[in-house]
Order: sequence, then structure tokens, then C-alpha cells
Amino acid sequence: MNFASVRIITDDLDRLVVFYEKVTGVLAKRPAPIFAEFVLPSCTLAIGHSQTVQLFGAGSARAADNHTVIIEFRVHDVDAEYNRLKPLVDEWVQEPTTMPWGNRSALFRDPDGNLVNLFAPVTEEALERFSGRP
Repeated sequence: MNFASVRIITDDLDRLVVFYEKVTGVLAKRPAPIFAEFVLPSCTLAIGHSQTVQLFGAGSARAADNHTVIIEFRVHDVDAEYNRLKPLVDEWVQEPTTMPWGNRSALFRDPDGNLVNLFAPVTEEALERFSGRP
């Protein structure tokens, strides 16, 4: 089994696509007007309009209602990304902080309120844990 993607459901696909293009620096692929995806080296971030939910079953997902999942991007320099994204992000949950498990992290909410973590392993133990991962 291979982990393929995480999909965000939104009522405003274009707004989220533009936001994540700026965050990731990657242009979204749009195979359908109600679906977009960001193909990154380690995984794919998919964004589907709330109209796509009907294909899975009415009420199976709700846009802008995530309170349990954190979307995480491993970056080279958390502080540099924080400074780059400060003008773009409206709500920072946590400024760059080194966590007890050895990652430096900065957390913010995307325009739909989804929690996003930018992190980089910084301690020797964390660097070892991530060695060999894409």
C-alpha cells in the first residue's frame, strides 16, 4: 500500500488553489473544473470542490470543517518560510518553535481554516529519524 494523497474539500476551489500555489511554489494541475492537485515529490495534495462530495455519498465530507487533521509540509528552513508567508497567511497559530520531538515548526490556518504545519527536523535525533525519507 502506498500513501497517495490528502484531499481538502472546499466551497471555493479557486481561492484555495491560488493560496496553495503560493505556499508550495507549485502550480496546480486541474484535470477537471471542480478538482485540482499539487503533485509534490513526497505526496499529492488534492483539492476538490464541495460538488465532488456527491460522488462519494451525500454528506460524506463538509467544506471548511476540519478540526482533526494537520496538513504538514517538510521544509528546509521554517523561519525563512514563516517570513516568506507572513503577508499571505491571515492566522498564525504558532510562530516558529522547536518542538520536544526535535522538529522546528510553524503552524497556520489556510483560508478554509485547515491547520497547516511547516516543519524541519533540527535535532540530531530528528535528523536521523527523517534520514532516507523524501
